[in-house]
Amino acid sequence: MSELRPAALAAALVAHLRGALDAPALELAEPPAPLSGGFDTEIVALRLRGGPPAFARPLVLRVLRPHHAPAMVLREQTIQNSVADQGYPAPRVLLASADPGPLGAPFLLMERVPGVPLLAAGWLGLDRVLVDLQLRLHALDAAPLRRALGDEATFDGYLDSLARRIDRAALAGLAPLLGWLRERRPPDDTLAVCHGDFHPQNVLVEHGAATGVLDWPNALVADPVFDVASTLGILRFVPVGLVSTSRPLRWLARVGQPLLAARYLAGYRRRRVIPTERLDYYQVAAGLRQLVRAGE
Repeated sequence: MSELRPAALAAALVAHLRGALDAPALELAEPPAPLSGGFDTEIVALRLRGGPPAFARPLVLRVLRPHHAPAMVLREQTIQNSVADQGYPAPRVLLASADPGPLGAPFLLMERVPGVPLLAAGWLGLDRVLVDLQLRLHALDAAPLRRALGDEATFDGYLDSLARRIDRAALAGLAPLLGWLRERRPPDDTLAVCHGDFHPQNVLVEHGAATGVLDWPNALVADPVFDVASTLGILRFVPVGLVSTSRPLRWLARVGQPLLAARYLAGYRRRRVIPTERLDYYQVAAGLRQLVRAGE
């Protein structure tokens, strides 16, 4: 993101909010600052004044990149506020707009969670924090999110989405794997809110405690084993945020990733039974998403 981009986005946001909130005196309380973004969004940290009290706290603006459907921001708003309503540490979304007009792209404005990514905070005990937070998520009532999002929030909806992406990207070689997943789909004995991208860079900590879980676009209501399989694949094979960490930490992470994955899985299994054949199935399902994404 160029140095001018955060200022331009923040100025456009202020102009939009003055009308949307009926707050003509609303303005920036400090210069906006870019935050490390990702494949899906541009991210800007900012503070406002002169508006409603809820908007006076530290905030984060997430602007959707062009390759995503505008409705994605409304889906994230529903997901994050649904789990936050149950006391889970997800940033509450104050405003989401699928209209690209005000900022040039759909956006979300949400609470800014204090802390640093779990990976940057240190390696010892990382697996325990992941297990505790994920089990806490899987213990939430999934019914409100299921009602709010409908069939798209289910595992069948996940497979349907992959099918559309495979067709759109002409990835015909992946179609047999998708067919295999449909034929061997296990029954939904237990349903839970699944994050879908749960890893150390999406968990923030401060003063030894978890303060927030970020990046919810892949969340769905499914067998919690699917969430475990997704996390396991990331921990085993993806260099999570290593570019932005120090060289010693990058080396430690590279050496420690297989150990972390093993400790994470063992820790989860100590507290909840995971049938091996079900884990194997959902690892294939999670891996297919990564293959589709690589081919797009």
